[in-house]
Amino acid sequence: MSRFTLDRRPLAVPAFRRLWTASAVCAVGGSFSVVAVPAQLFAMTGSSAAVGAAAGVSFGALVTASLWAGARADVMDRRRLLLAAHCGLALTYAGLWAQQAAGLRSVAVLLALVACQGATFGTIMVTTGAVVPRLVPAGLLAAANSLSSLARYSGSVIGPLLAGVLIPVTGLGSLYLFDALALLAVVWAVFRLPPIPAPEGGRGSTPAQVLAGFRYLAGNRVLVAVLAVDLAAMVFGMPSAVLPELAGTVHGGPAGGGVELGLLYAAYPAGVFAAGLLSGTFTRARRQGALMAWAAAVWGVTVVLLGLAGQLWQALAALLLGGAANFLLSTFRNAITQAHTDDAVRGRVQGSLTVVLVGGPQIGNLLHGTAAAAYGPQVTICAGGLLTVAAVALIARAAPGLRRYAG
Repeated sequence: MSRFTLDRRPLAVPAFRRLWTASAVCAVGGSFSVVAVPAQLFAMTGSSAAVGAAAGVSFGALVTASLWAGARADVMDRRRLLLAAHCGLALTYAGLWAQQAAGLRSVAVLLALVACQGATFGTIMVTTGAVVPRLVPAGLLAAANSLSSLARYSGSVIGPLLAGVLIPVTGLGSLYLFDALALLAVVWAVFRLPPIPAPEGGRGSTPAQVLAGFRYLAGNRVLVAVLAVDLAAMVFGMPSAVLPELAGTVHGGPAGGGVELGLLYAAYPAGVFAAGLLSGTFTRARRQGALMAWAAAVWGVTVVLLGLAGQLWQALAALLLGGAANFLLSTFRNAITQAHTDDAVRGRVQGSLTVVLVGGPQIGNLLHGTAAAAYGPQVTICAGGLLTVAAVALIARAAPGLRRYAG
């Protein structure tokens, strides 16, 4: 049965075990601001545009910091960079708590703190991607990434639910304080890591070196194919922007959102979480490139099924299956890029990947929202799923190196 349940082999590595345990705590206890920041902004301004502006500020800061952190991770001790980023994020949460506790009603101050949150989070994402391959053997990277995704998505389900329960009881300010306290667990775990010195061959963080990650990606056919498959799935096949309209016009939800919309948003991460609990069925696989392509194609099929679903349970089943497929896709994407990248440029490559992979869903939201306004949610979702399947098939055919890649 162990081969069909959670693959825990990377937890035998003490450094990874401490880091993962702390990140699992933080995934839940450190995710309250995902709800608290939009709630505070809307309460202050009464405008959804302000909430959207905060998302834009966070995204811009994350992109900038990701490129910078990728370059720094190749020229300095990665443990020190990761420790500084987590301390910075903890201080940002403390600042969010302080401004709420002091009764400030300054949108500018709140947006500045949101920018700090995006910058530190981007640095953490990039540096962690460069650190994990130094902690676990290459043969365990798929299992390590599946464990990390499991922790992250469990937080994305449990954290907002707890936040919704706690806001009426403790208020928004306490949520920020809980986030800051949860970060201390990760700070402790990172402090306990062994030194991870800069790799040999690492160079400075000039603008030219910052862009070296993109040049490295462009010159590596396997990594280009991995990135293309993931972008096809996220740009064409991620229907998040259309779910509110789908819930209201197709599945009978009330205007402004209700149970139907909540279930649609929860079904996808629930599928991811379920697949993570069964990670032993695929993390030992060798043909990781082919499995990634198949997972992306299955995701496209589930998106088509979502668009065709006439009843809510059918839509939820499609999203559950799609979440499981996307778990495989992201697990193998991370494992392949980490293993197939020279350590001397791994930080810059992780920075470049973060920019592209975070930006892909944003482009997808824009395309889906625009198309749904013209053609309706179901036609848009079905078209996106079909485009995903077609694009993945073309990429896999054009990139035999991806199909043959063995981890």
